[in-house]
Amino acid sequence: MPNYRRSKTRGGTYFFTVVTYKRQEILCKPQSRIELRDAIEAVRGLLPFHVDAWVLLSDHLHCIWTLPEGDADFPKRWGMIKSRFTK
Repeated sequence: MPNYRRSKTRGGTYFFTVVTYKRQEILCKPQSRIELRDAIEAVRGLLPFHVDAWVLLSDHLHCIWTLPEGDADFPKRWGMIKSRFTK
């Protein structure tokens, strides 16, 4: 696994791009949108974050999040969202 250098600013605002596996065009399908939204809301209920902006395309998404003050654990949130969405 790559060793990315990541900013870990507590309470920071972060920009993300996430791409589907093999660029499958699944994100704009109605059921996928529902599942993704449900996964995000479930994770936000456990580990809060503010969604500042979100762009959903068929094979990838872009978003900007702001984490709560004192918190910089966006990798855990993404891991939980991806896990819930793929199940």
